[in-house]
Amino acid sequence: MMKEEFKPFDAAEYLETVEDMAGYLDACLDEDTGDGMLVRLALKDIARAYGMTQIARDTGLGRESLYKALGRGGNPEFATIMKVIKALGLKLHASTA
Repeated sequence: MMKEEFKPFDAAEYLETVEDMAGYLDACLDEDTGDGMLVRLALKDIARAYGMTQIARDTGLGRESLYKALGRGGNPEFATIMKVIKALGLKLHASTA
């Protein structure tokens, strides 16, 4: 009998288009509990799919700083979040519930 091997799920592998990225961020904005962690992690996944080095260049922030800011323990300034979103070519929109 062959033993099955599984690798950890990586959302970045499935974010192939800007539409995929926008849909993923929208879903995470809807599901975030209010602490911002889900949104930060989604932005990290999207940035990795897009190319973290390119996002670092476009935002003027260090690559390692971005990984740290968007990680589980990160606490980025809102300006950092907005720079990343703009660099990704995405926009935030507000709507009523």
